[in-house]
Amino acid sequence: MNLIQLNNYILREIGALSRTIHTIVEIKFKELNLQKGQFIYITRVCEHPGINLIQLSSLLKVDKTTTTKVIQKLIKEGFILKKKNSDDKRSYQLYPTSKTLKIYEEIIKEENRNIEICFRNFDDDQKKSVLELIKKMKKNVETDWYQLKNYKE
Repeated sequence: MNLIQLNNYILREIGALSRTIHTIVEIKFKELNLQKGQFIYITRVCEHPGINLIQLSSLLKVDKTTTTKVIQKLIKEGFILKKKNSDDKRSYQLYPTSKTLKIYEEIIKEENRNIEICFRNFDDDQKKSVLELIKKMKKNVETDWYQLKNYKE
């Protein structure tokens, strides 16, 4: 396997891992009345109450339009509250509802289960190495993402 093939293989494996985990959680979260991908928005709003749409999009590395559509659905379903920012009347802040805080525990429990499965038979040094390598890859690609999406870092 040459270097180009190796690089392609690594990225494809990361993509397959991500899709596999998302498929598993999508099935499990249907019983919580969550649609495809909504759980990532819910977790970030719970972990960052008061976040705005632009910050959320940047955090998740998702298009602003997609974030707006998902958040509108979550507001309609009673999962997210949108409040005007007291400092900037043009901006809105997002907060979890009590309904969301109840399911957040289930989401985190499932996330922890997936973490346990993914890192089975890994020692602490291997986990640290994976983290450092993934962070390095993310940093390398983020600059392009911010430029393409016209975000400010």
